[in-house]
Amino acid sequence: MRSLRLGMAQVNCTVGDLAGNTTKIKHFIDEARKMGVEVLSFPELAITGYPPEDLLLKPQFISNNLKCLQQIISYSVGIAVVVGFVDAGDDLYNAAAVICDARLGGIYHKVYLPNYGVFDENRYFRPGTEHPVFIINGIGIGVNICEDIWYCQGPQAFQAHAGAEVIININSSPYHAGKRRFREKMLATRASDNGVIVSYTNLVGGQDELVFDGNSMVFDERGELITWGKQFEEDLVVVDLDIEEVFRSRLHDPRRRKEIAGAEQCHTPRIVISEASSAQPKPPLPRRHVPIYDPVGEVYTALVLGTGDYVRKNGFKKVLLGLSGGIDSALVVVIAVDALGAENVIGVAMPSRYSSAGSKTDAQVLAQNLGIEFLTIPIEEAFQSYLNMLSRPFYGTEFGVAEENLQARIRGNILMALSNKFGWLVLTTGNKSETACGYSTLYGDMAGGFAVIKDVPKTLVYQLSRYRNSLAGREIIPQSVIDKEPSAELRPDQRDSDTLPPYEMLDPILGAYVEEDNSLEQIISMGFSAAVVKRIISMVDRNEYKRRQGAPGIKITHRAFGKDRRLPITNLYRDL
Repeated sequence: MRSLRLGMAQVNCTVGDLAGNTTKIKHFIDEARKMGVEVLSFPELAITGYPPEDLLLKPQFISNNLKCLQQIISYSVGIAVVVGFVDAGDDLYNAAAVICDARLGGIYHKVYLPNYGVFDENRYFRPGTEHPVFIINGIGIGVNICEDIWYCQGPQAFQAHAGAEVIININSSPYHAGKRRFREKMLATRASDNGVIVSYTNLVGGQDELVFDGNSMVFDERGELITWGKQFEEDLVVVDLDIEEVFRSRLHDPRRRKEIAGAEQCHTPRIVISEASSAQPKPPLPRRHVPIYDPVGEVYTALVLGTGDYVRKNGFKKVLLGLSGGIDSALVVVIAVDALGAENVIGVAMPSRYSSAGSKTDAQVLAQNLGIEFLTIPIEEAFQSYLNMLSRPFYGTEFGVAEENLQARIRGNILMALSNKFGWLVLTTGNKSETACGYSTLYGDMAGGFAVIKDVPKTLVYQLSRYRNSLAGREIIPQSVIDKEPSAELRPDQRDSDTLPPYEMLDPILGAYVEEDNSLEQIISMGFSAAVVKRIISMVDRNEYKRRQGAPGIKITHRAFGKDRRLPITNLYRDL
């Protein structure tokens, strides 16, 4: 009975850390060997980290990546390994090396290079043209990379028609909410349509604004999910595959014979690496229990991973943020504590003449609940000094946005001064709803190094806050923070609703316009007031310049501001 013990190493790689990534790959090879794994796969571009972007324009970076590949080849005694790297010849290729027993058996070049959303692979790579099938332990294995499997008549179809019984697809597929279910449906279809076992190995970890969620999966030839990896954690997933069942299943599917006849013109070389399976006994596999998050828990965990990795991978140890007593800063501080530990988070209250007593108390209670260092630095003296300095040019004008924003900028200066003095990274606390509408202050509350909830709509901020409290089984975030009406507290009795429609109305409008590119007429047809929709679209359009100057933040929706949505700042087109 033919079988294959397959391993998937979903690892947290760091872009540019070639030595560190190589060391990690070797460690997982060691662990897989102990478990009797015959073929072990690593994610796309695991040696370089993903996405390496313009590091790929440095010849020395490419050369060093190839030297690391040679180290991994030498280390692969007694096991077959599939690992992502950058191949160089007449051009650069996003490649997978197929290694076995300390020798390079072959190389696969990614055929479909994504060039949409956050992807820009046409800038760097040349597409591959071949769809090889590798014979490992007498079993036909098709290797391909990420985007290749999203096409129904892509490389996996040609490889399956040419005799592949297992498809190993290696990925660096970034997370957004709901993507796991979309992937599962697609992979199940590819497996059942081609009568082949599909192994999907994915990267895990945070890289700038992206989070990779792991969640590696294996589907059998009927499209049934048979095992999966953890979400948002490194994991070594090992499974025994029944190859005989693939053959039996294909005997009952006459469609394959016609499809094979139509695919014979495709170049699908057959590369023999090893003909016979090892007779060595394999240790029994432990039972796996992998929790699956609900939709809100999934987003929360992504934010924690993305924040922790951004801070650590960029060499920071501690973070600070302004604690206003509002819901946004409350959510950011609990994410930071979960990502870095309470000892590495500093909250700073900076009350003004307009700060309510409840907000001051709420900020202090939250800090006590979390056990973080809490500083109180009143800004009244500095604010009055600014008003005095500006009294002549401001003479005869009413108190307005300029005076309100002075307070935000004073607070930004205080946070940046503490950052400069102690080397702490400032986390900003603006959410996607505010960012979209420009309801924020340049060089004020936008000042900082990382925007944790930049892609989180305000209504989701509340859901995440309630989720975190439910996880703890108590009020980490005081209920009074969740219940209070949102306010920037920059003037007497200020409310967000003075400037913005209720968030329950605003967020669906923003989702339709920003994420779905719906027109004014389409959004109005959803039941929203024409005047409100026009006002919101105008706010979004005229604040592109402000968003462009904001800190990077974690992508959790399918279309975030930044690489996902690249609009010109100077732009006179209006869909009004």
